[in-house]
Amino acid sequence: MNILAPFYGFYEKLLWKQVHKGPNPHHIGLIVDGNRRFAKHRGLDNPNDGHSAGSDHLEDFLAWCRKLEIKIVTLYAFSTENFNRDPEEVDYLMTLILKKLRHFQSDPMIKKEEVRIKVIGRRDDLSNEMRTEIDNIESMTCNHSRFLINIAISYGGRAEIVDAVKTIAAEVADGKLPLENIDEELFGKYLYTQGIPDPDLIIRTSGEERLSGFLLWQSAYSELYFTEVFWPAFRKIDFWRAIRIYQQRERRFGR
Repeated sequence: MNILAPFYGFYEKLLWKQVHKGPNPHHIGLIVDGNRRFAKHRGLDNPNDGHSAGSDHLEDFLAWCRKLEIKIVTLYAFSTENFNRDPEEVDYLMTLILKKLRHFQSDPMIKKEEVRIKVIGRRDDLSNEMRTEIDNIESMTCNHSRFLINIAISYGGRAEIVDAVKTIAAEVADGKLPLENIDEELFGKYLYTQGIPDPDLIIRTSGEERLSGFLLWQSAYSELYFTEVFWPAFRKIDFWRAIRIYQQRERRFGR
């Protein structure tokens, strides 16, 4: 018997009571990191087993967010730099993402909770099969308005800014956009996240303390939370701890 169990139970109840009072973030960004290290730590022979465990764990995280009425979640699923990994691992990750997109299409929770799903990133780098599944889930959920899940696939913050600059430059060259009209508000309308509020909180698992190109423009005033816990081992109490720390911070937005 674990003699610390009663303490943990008391701590969990106290933490939930504090978290439940809010204020909670409206939009959370999530960098799911540490899948391969999780597999190594657990003695698993194949690092892809860690990716599979991380994919399965996503459902838990989304349920935790819905319980707190967190309306928007942006998941860093696959970066533009991830294409530089071993081709076998890339193929496995793409298969997991395809599986998740298809699961969402048949998951009754998506309809019941009115969850809209949007994919952000450079779709030209993805397979025709992947683009078809993206179109399917986006079309199926386009009228849902209670929760929003953004899935960043083939995404890079620098790439997003470059793509926005190219589009703006082309419109200026064509005479469609006066140069003097360009400001921060207008620039935001050319990003992949057009019309979506910036993240209030960004969580990264596994001990790395950097954004790695995630929502570089949008995260200017986001609160950042880093934890040593590997993503597949990230528990509800770890999530509540991140929310509680967010609640205790004073957001001044430069004031």
